[in-house]
Amino acid sequence: MKSTLRNHGLSLAFTALLLLALVFQALTGQAFYNEQAAGSGLPGMSLGEYVTSSHFTVDVAENWQSEYLQFLLFILLTVWLLQKGSPESKELGKAGRESDRDQKVGAFALADSPSWARAGGWRLRIYSRSLGFTMGAIFVLSWLAQLVAGRSAYNSEQIQSLHEPLGWLEYAVAPDFWNRTLQNWQSEFLAVGSMVVLSIYLRERGSPESKPVGEPHASTGVEG
Repeated sequence: MKSTLRNHGLSLAFTALLLLALVFQALTGQAFYNEQAAGSGLPGMSLGEYVTSSHFTVDVAENWQSEYLQFLLFILLTVWLLQKGSPESKELGKAGRESDRDQKVGAFALADSPSWARAGGWRLRIYSRSLGFTMGAIFVLSWLAQLVAGRSAYNSEQIQSLHEPLGWLEYAVAPDFWNRTLQNWQSEFLAVGSMVVLSIYLRERGSPESKPVGEPHASTGVEG
C-alpha cells in the first residue's frame, strides 16, 4: 500500500481533488439554483436532480473542454515552437518531430520500449501521435457535451421567460454558447502563457516544472 501511494501519489492526489471539487460544485450549484428558483417562484431541485440536470452538466463540460484544449494546443505547439529560457520548451534547435534516434523508435527502440514504438509502420505513426489524438478527442467530446447541455439549460430559461427556444445551429452561434466557451479559453491561454514565461525567471525547488534553483535564466528545456 505504501509503495502504491508513493508510486502513484500525483495521480491519486489529483483524482481526490477532482472528486472533492465536483462534490462541492454540486452542493453549491444546487443551493444557488434553488435560491434563484425560489426568487422566481419556481420549484427547486434535489441534489440528485441537479447533478443529472443540464445546468450542472454544462458547467462541468465547459471547463473540461477548455482544459483539454489547453493541453492539446500545448502538446502540439511545443513540437515546433520554442521559448528561450523556459523549462516548458524543448532545447533550442530541437524544433520539429526529431529523429528516430532521438525518439528511440524503430531500429533505435530500447528493449523495454512500448511494443508499437518498436514495430514501425502504421502502428508507430499512430502511437507517435496518440497523446494528441486522445486529448483532441476528449476536447471534441466535452465541447459537444457543452453544446448539448448548454442548449438544454438555455432553452429551459427561455421557456420560463416565455421566449422561443433555439435549435441546435441557432444555439451553436448564439452569444450564450460562445461567451461560455471563450471565457474559459482565454483563462487557459493566460495560465499556460504565464507558466511558460514566469518559469524562465522564477523557481520552485524540486519541481519538474521548474529549472534547478541555480540554473541560469537562459537555460532552455532544463527541468529540476
